[in-house]
Amino acid sequence: MGKCRNAVLIASIFAAQGVISAAQAGCSENTVSLRDEDQSVQFTVDVADSNEERASGLMFVEKMAATQGMLFVYDRPQSVSFWMRNTLIPLDMVFVDETGVVRNIHSMAQPLDETPIFGGEDIQYVLEINGGMAEMLTLEVGDQMQHPSLGADAVWPCIIN
Repeated sequence: MGKCRNAVLIASIFAAQGVISAAQAGCSENTVSLRDEDQSVQFTVDVADSNEERASGLMFVEKMAATQGMLFVYDRPQSVSFWMRNTLIPLDMVFVDETGVVRNIHSMAQPLDETPIFGGEDIQYVLEINGGMAEMLTLEVGDQMQHPSLGADAVWPCIIN
C-alpha cells in the first residue's frame, strides 16, 4: 500500500479546510505538523499542558473539524495511558517521544470506553485527532511531528525567524 494512495482525498479535505502546507506555515502554538518521506499535514490544535487541561482533554466535545485536534504536552517523557471517559467522538491517538518521533498510534478509540489505552514508555506528546484520520493520512510509527514545544533536539525543529 503506497503512502500516497489517498493523496487526492487528503488534499481535498485539507484544502477545503483552508490548511496550507507545513513548509509554508512555519511554527505556531496552535499548529501541529506531521510528516513522512512523502507528505506533510497540519492540524489546528488546542494545547493541554497542565494537569487540569490534560484531565479534561476532549471530554464532551460533540464534533471536530477534519483538521482539528488536541496536543497533550508533558513536562518530561513518561509512561502514558488514556481512556475515553466522557469523550463523545471516536479518536485516533498519536503518541510521540521527546524528539518528535511517532512511537505508537492507537486508532479509533471508542467513545465513553474507560478501558486504558497504553501509549508507551518515554512519551512526551499525544496528539488526538478524529477517529480514522491516522489511517486515511497513512500516519505510521517513525513519522515526525513539529510543534514549538519540542526542543532544539527535535528531529524536525521549529525554525523561528
